[in-house]
Amino acid sequence: MATRSLWRTRAKLAVAATALCTGGAAATIATSDDPAAALKLCTAVPLRLLRDSATAASIVFDYQYSLWGLPEGSNERAKIKHEVHLRSARKLQELCFRNGGIYIKLGQHIGQLEYLIPQEYVLTMRESMLNKCPVSSYDQVCEVFKKELGETPDKVFDEFDPKPIASASLAQVHIARTHDGQKVAVKVQHTHMTDTAAADQATVEFLVNTLHRLFPSFDYRWLVAEIRESLPKELDFLIEAKNSVKCLENFRKLSPHIADYVYAPEVHWSLSTSKLLTMEFMDGAYVNDVITIQKLGIHPSDVARLVSQTFAEMMFKHGFVHCDPHAANLLVRPLPSGKRRIFGKKKPQLILLDHGLYKELDFSTRFSYASLWRALVFSDANGIKEHSVKLGAGEDLYVLFAGILTMRPWNRVIDPAVDHLVIKGTDSDRSELQMYASQYFPQISELLSRLPRVILLMLKTNDCLRAVNNSLLQGSSLETFLIIGRVSSEAVVEAKMTQMKSLFSRIDIWFEEFLFEARLLALQIAFWLLRVRNALT
Repeated sequence: MATRSLWRTRAKLAVAATALCTGGAAATIATSDDPAAALKLCTAVPLRLLRDSATAASIVFDYQYSLWGLPEGSNERAKIKHEVHLRSARKLQELCFRNGGIYIKLGQHIGQLEYLIPQEYVLTMRESMLNKCPVSSYDQVCEVFKKELGETPDKVFDEFDPKPIASASLAQVHIARTHDGQKVAVKVQHTHMTDTAAADQATVEFLVNTLHRLFPSFDYRWLVAEIRESLPKELDFLIEAKNSVKCLENFRKLSPHIADYVYAPEVHWSLSTSKLLTMEFMDGAYVNDVITIQKLGIHPSDVARLVSQTFAEMMFKHGFVHCDPHAANLLVRPLPSGKRRIFGKKKPQLILLDHGLYKELDFSTRFSYASLWRALVFSDANGIKEHSVKLGAGEDLYVLFAGILTMRPWNRVIDPAVDHLVIKGTDSDRSELQMYASQYFPQISELLSRLPRVILLMLKTNDCLRAVNNSLLQGSSLETFLIIGRVSSEAVVEAKMTQMKSLFSRIDIWFEEFLFEARLLALQIAFWLLRVRNALT
């Protein structure tokens, strides 16, 4: 019965794909200003959708057939499930690479969802999606240049390396040298993105909606809605350039104490368009390359602290957040001023790349989000509930929301122990979190459908930062949470001060801040005592 049902599912997906894609194809080609491009589009869409449908049906069938009759909790079921996870992750990986574009971005997102989905998917996507994306040919690059600047790269630049140094889901990067001798990085949009972006969006939306109808617990419609809104902005490189400028301005104006430690490449505006972006070339180590970071004379823990503070300032104070901080978008180099720490280690500077995906948090959302994180750091159960509800989690799912944010079960979230939010990265830690993710998958889907999309992007940002921290520290650190506690507390106080007019109200807020600073100091002292004790035992 199950097998027959699954084959019906596969048939339904195939029939729907054909109906969706062929009905208007002839009309589209006939009325298009560019019939050749329209023909390419109309042939690509059904092919992509058929691939999607076949892959989805194959994965579903594999799970149902392979696990059929195996008792829950048995060793045999666990072993077979691991094998199915691996096979399915590779099928999904192959689909993403064959379709390219949006699918690569989806694969990258999956690679950051550590502890929320099976590790087999996370590791398979992470090892391939960030640095093995499809590459456009030099002829295709020349095609983009001619359309955008009217000349080929060798005419626009004094030197242009036809071989890209990196390729991502939407574009690839080439090294070049301007006629005045400046070394630059040139980001060139993949030609197929222009042709198929809208079609890919439609096919992904169709597939996700169909899977949700067939399997109601699978509800990732929020991800489709986010793609629909963010993709057009990411495909306009001039928006990306403006985002990078605004980001640095925010640090100079709102966070001057770390402005020198955060950098973004300077844009060459005369050589940039919506599909070409020419920037200052940046030399540095990827943020997860611990060996190279150490060779530069920088301590990885200093980098982890800087990453945590940088993004805490963005989220809680600026309200303008880089939402794609995976390892390939973060570089580290020694601070150009040459400043060193007390023991001689060089101070790091964080270089932010790929500014295409930013989110703005309005005052109310930013205040509630900062208040929530402050409550999480200080194990304030009432505060966690209050601000989770304000952000849309509801009174029934606020516990789950806190768990997703911290990757800790509720009993640990509200534990007053100094290291209650620290993830040690052990096998038992991973097993516990995987168990919770599997057990509460329907509730997680419900929560994700409730939360505002901007908060969903904050969750993705948290996932990326958690992966970066894990690379640098082999787990999370109490210092990371102390930084989050301090910056979120400062943001809450600053927000309250802007609303309070009377002197007495301001005195109350100052007193509240004093108490939180005292608590942070107590946590810091406890942290150092804990480190000393561990060092002595």
